[in-house]
Amino acid sequence: MPHIAAVINGTGSFVPQRRLTNADLEKMVDTSDEWIVQRTGIRERRIAAADESTGTLALEAAQRALEAAQLSAEKLDMIIVATLTPETPTPSTACWLHENLRVGHPLAAFDLGAACSGFVYGLATAAQFIGNGSCRNILVVGAETLSRVVDYQDRGTCILFGDGAGAAVISAVENSPRGVRAFELGSDGKGGALLNIPAGGSRTPTSAESVQNRLHYLKMNGREVYKFAVHQMTTCLQRAMAACQLAPQDVRLVVPHQMNQRIIDSATEKMGFPKEKVFINIDRYGNTSAASVPLALDEAVRQGRCGPGDWIILVAFGAGLTWASATVRL
Repeated sequence: MPHIAAVINGTGSFVPQRRLTNADLEKMVDTSDEWIVQRTGIRERRIAAADESTGTLALEAAQRALEAAQLSAEKLDMIIVATLTPETPTPSTACWLHENLRVGHPLAAFDLGAACSGFVYGLATAAQFIGNGSCRNILVVGAETLSRVVDYQDRGTCILFGDGAGAAVISAVENSPRGVRAFELGSDGKGGALLNIPAGGSRTPTSAESVQNRLHYLKMNGREVYKFAVHQMTTCLQRAMAACQLAPQDVRLVVPHQMNQRIIDSATEKMGFPKEKVFINIDRYGNTSAASVPLALDEAVRQGRCGPGDWIILVAFGAGLTWASATVRL
């Protein structure tokens, strides 16, 4: 039987127009541009308008990815949307996207919850369906409107997060050296309380008290998450290279989750990657959770930072605590 590769056939992304700068945040909480840039690398982030949502951002990114892949929505066999801010609790954002793309036929569509690691989890999931021959074309989207769950009275979190979406079309190609060549997915539930939204689920249903206590906003233990992320990103990069017997000089680009500039610098320098081999856009978008990796990947592709035949490594980590990496030949 021929080997079936899961190839990234096209990418797309979309961000809202509105910018929330560090200067804007200085008027909202006790912080400063210098403090934010020094500790995170973030200068601004995008914020969804009142008529925008996770679904609308996902639709724009998906359409651009399909256009880049020169594929019509009718050719899709599956839609996976990674998000922690879904369009509605039910049905899934993927189902809304199926309708809004006007696919024209029934298909498997579901949301995937792995927070900031979500897109890489989705990519690995798509690769399995491609590899076993059950699907030919799968749309994987990471989309978030984190501004809807960020507490703009909490200076520890409101400086970090923004809105956006990224997407990739994953297609089956027989006997190709390209495609998703290795991946690692992991989680450690002991760290679940370090980054979470306490209310809104079955444990703490929505109530007047939960709203009053601001429990529907994202909470984070920044120090502990930072330590976890530095260690896990270094480990993921090491294993991603080992899985395909690669050295830093063999890798065209590392596309990391854009959580914190210092975390990215620390991990990639430790693994021997020069700055020109690491894609960064956190200064313009902040942390967009599941949208972070596909948004960065699409920008990297469109800027010519990577292309067909290049080895790239995608790496992410987030609430759960989760982590994920994928070693891909474009």
